Amino acid sequence: MQIILLSGGSGKRLWPLSNEIRSKQFLKVVRNESGEVESMLQRVYRQLSDAGLGKDVTIATGETQVESIQNQLNGQVSIVVEPERRNTFPAILLAAAYLYFEKKCDPSETVVILPVDPYVDQAYFRLLKELDKAAQANLSDIVLMGVKPTYPSEKYGYIIPEDRETPVSRVLEFREKPDAQTAQGFIDKGGLWNCGVFALKLSYLMEFVKRAGSSYEEVADGYSGFERTSFDYAVVEKADSVSVIRYEGEWKDLGTWNTLTEVMDETPIGDVQIADSCINTHVINELELPMVVMGVKDMVVAASPDGILVADKEQSSYIKKYVEDRDMRPMFEERSWGEYKVLDYSVGEDGTKVLTKRKKIQKGRSIAYQSHQSRMEVLAVISGKCAITIDGCTYEAGAGDAYTVSVGAKHGLDAVTDVELIEIQVGEELIKDGTELDEK
Repeated sequence: MQIILLSGGSGKRLWPLSNEIRSKQFLKVVRNESGEVESMLQRVYRQLSDAGLGKDVTIATGETQVESIQNQLNGQVSIVVEPERRNTFPAILLAAAYLYFEKKCDPSETVVILPVDPYVDQAYFRLLKELDKAAQANLSDIVLMGVKPTYPSEKYGYIIPEDRETPVSRVLEFREKPDAQTAQGFIDKGGLWNCGVFALKLSYLMEFVKRAGSSYEEVADGYSGFERTSFDYAVVEKADSVSVIRYEGEWKDLGTWNTLTEVMDETPIGDVQIADSCINTHVINELELPMVVMGVKDMVVAASPDGILVADKEQSSYIKKYVEDRDMRPMFEERSWGEYKVLDYSVGEDGTKVLTKRKKIQKGRSIAYQSHQSRMEVLAVISGKCAITIDGCTYEAGAGDAYTVSVGAKHGLDAVTDVELIEIQVGEELIKDGTELDEK
């Protein structure tokens, strides 16, 4: 059995902690059974591994999320990079092309596709093996996982099983995100929420893939030609035969602040003082400024380099429309070598741009040799020890040392210990240009 995890998201619903690069699946705000903080991505991969399914995992994602995945999973999974964002249908076909053409998987093997961020118990992952058995038994072209609804939600697709009593049933009807009144009608018929889990043979997926190309490279090159739509609409709703297996365990979509705070063990996170007069209030502070919260009820307060949110928990689920048009670069990123925060950005009267970052580089990691043709940099070490190389000369650097990197100078860094430094970029353009190497 091959597992495909879908990792996407624009990072709007959990703003300001999430952004286009640090989507909700990378946020470390939930503790596991051992009391350790982990992200939703790390939680799902741990649960897959505990179920004996961690070996053959491929994650389909965009380029901006690759380093976060590598950082959090230490290179334990295969990654398929979408050339552009085009919804789940193209992403799944690209991943299937990778399994068939690059990984040389048997076409008769089962592929189970699931989102990267469900909040579920271990029974969910044990059930994936039952989906595999159903697919191998040719029960139907596609096997879904469904969970009993708790209310008529408009956020989920609905599955109407032929048999309301048996754990496995043929599907009579499948509808994606109906209105509340229609959803209630589906629930009355024994409808199940669609968990976004699909099991089918690789050969079934390849019928779609081979229309786009006869190699992985051809499929990737023609990616922009794929219909921009979901796998549910393009494949599941049009399939000749679909079955569903019931999942009876815990299942939550932690896609909003309201649902995320339901599973957070800690009320304040970061430099926060929260008064006893606060009721059902969660506060997260990623800024290096103290925060005091007093006398509020049913609130979520979140502060990061990207912005500050103060919202009633119920109202917080509507945040997307207030931030989706904000065209701002992410102010926090995880990279293969560590992470950084943007401290300041300004543009002078002459058009000169100045960007100040605080970088944390992990011990033993490196920022690769690179150069920039449109900016100079100042590197000031705050703590730790590192080797900074500029145009072939290597300097042993520690706290208080500062170096200027001229425009066009080749430079790199190797962290001897964990290192923190301030990087000031000055120039006409501060984006990656044609001569800059990836910072890996």
